[in-house]
Amino acid sequence: MSNLSYSRRRFLTNSSVGLVAFCGIPTILNAMENMHGMPNLKPNKASPNFKPDVEFDLLCKSDSVSILPGRQTQVEQYTALLKKGPKETITGIAGSYLGPLINLQKGQKVRVNLHNKLTESTVTHWHGLHVPANMDGHPMYAIASGETLVYEFEVVNRAGMNIYHPHPHENTAKQVYFGLAGALFVRDQEEEALELPAGEFEIPIVIQDRLFDGQNQLVYSRNMHDRMTGFYGDQILVNGRPNFQIDVASRAYRLRMLNGSTARIYKLGWDDGTPITVIGVDGGLLEQPEIKSYVMLAPGERLDVWADFSGRKEGSQLVMRSLPYLGVLPKMASQMGGMMRHANSLAVGSEYPIFTVRVIKKISDSPKLPTKLSKINWHQANELANPDKPIPIGISESPMAMLLNGRPYAYNDIQDIERIKVNTIQLMEVFHAHGGRGGHESEKEGVGMGMMSMGHQQGGMGMKHSGGEHKEGRQSMGSGMGMMSMAHPIHLHGQQFQIVSRSINSGEESDYATVQDGFINSGLKDTVLVMPGEKIRIIKPFQDFKGLFMYHCHNLEHEDMGMMRDFLIE
Repeated sequence: MSNLSYSRRRFLTNSSVGLVAFCGIPTILNAMENMHGMPNLKPNKASPNFKPDVEFDLLCKSDSVSILPGRQTQVEQYTALLKKGPKETITGIAGSYLGPLINLQKGQKVRVNLHNKLTESTVTHWHGLHVPANMDGHPMYAIASGETLVYEFEVVNRAGMNIYHPHPHENTAKQVYFGLAGALFVRDQEEEALELPAGEFEIPIVIQDRLFDGQNQLVYSRNMHDRMTGFYGDQILVNGRPNFQIDVASRAYRLRMLNGSTARIYKLGWDDGTPITVIGVDGGLLEQPEIKSYVMLAPGERLDVWADFSGRKEGSQLVMRSLPYLGVLPKMASQMGGMMRHANSLAVGSEYPIFTVRVIKKISDSPKLPTKLSKINWHQANELANPDKPIPIGISESPMAMLLNGRPYAYNDIQDIERIKVNTIQLMEVFHAHGGRGGHESEKEGVGMGMMSMGHQQGGMGMKHSGGEHKEGRQSMGSGMGMMSMAHPIHLHGQQFQIVSRSINSGEESDYATVQDGFINSGLKDTVLVMPGEKIRIIKPFQDFKGLFMYHCHNLEHEDMGMMRDFLIE
């Protein structure tokens, strides 16, 4: 984003510089607050000076759909009506409660009219998109039933798969669980030049787990344990359907995968041991393909997979499974004899099928996997505003609170470390900080030599798994608070980031070994899975827009319990 043209930067600045342009920071901070401490803001209206290339209505409403045999299931659902733009902008998913696929081009100016037809307030977040603060779906912009909120932004992201989903304060998980979620694709010339599988050969794969009662109705969050560990269902749905099957020809396909669960983490692998070829993650294409025996996929993360079925016999089948792994739930759960395990659910970390691929047609022609996919403009050490003092994101859990840097979410509670100057590149450190406020033990470590050793020219992050780095964390892991430690997918709003390094505490290596080979660290990310005892360093730009941008756990039950904070970009 540092190479934005002057005209584009002027458009971004003049059209909506986050909170400053539309409302002004003082106005918002002094606004009347609702019961959650959020200001009551008038919904944004369409600007006469904004000339959209694409405009559509997006409705949030209740409906009933057929998911399981028998009685229909009550859900909450996004629907869309295209008012202006290419006809392929909005594409429905037949027979699914999920929102329609939204297809946008880099450079398009987009207007979305969000109509709330629910009986409660809501707001939509464009997960992965780099948009102004007041267009990002912060909970302060939630609208009441019957109201309309207008979003206006230019698509400045590179090609990639993004998400749109609700973000109302303390109610995000429930609205997502009951169906409000969808995929948003950005296309650009770099991607199109590769001629990757497209049309019927590019398949969205949205993976979710759900729990149903005997009347086919969704069951959600029955007790405090369901919130402490996150909510887990016992049915795996893909694109809103159980027992999902894809009929393919014997050629290459592009599988666009999204973990749309509120809490469940998947360890994806083919049942016959075929390697998974990853060509992209949250922030779009990698620079070159990565071959993995399995890939981890946490809530909010995406994968772009090249799946080549060439040479497979007609009638043959291949099953994508979630493979066994350890370490994502608190140690306390197992030591309490399974008290924290959810009844009737698929055990977390067990093995089970996700979807089946069936070869129904034998053909000879198939595209070839490119050896070079894209060019990523990696940020270097000399660009960092804070090379010797990374901004901490310290994770801590207790039976009654989920915290970041020792604090639960509160509006207008910006700490000094959460104030960031606009148009800076920041080094950040995400780690488990039990028993402490969330400061970082390695302020003096810096990044100079570390980054030099990471093969950064190709984005290759040479991973460290040294045992001696987290002395404070190592000691705390033996405490009662440490026994609550679990994996957290941390999502940062705004621009996507690059992973610099991962390290693990001594004593945590055995569980970590069951997942560590499944991380993709060579692409741009907006959500990263942080395992117990793990420390992850990232480089994140904060460019173009001022205002409040959230960071939080994408285990959505944890987000609603308070594991969420704001950065104030000023």
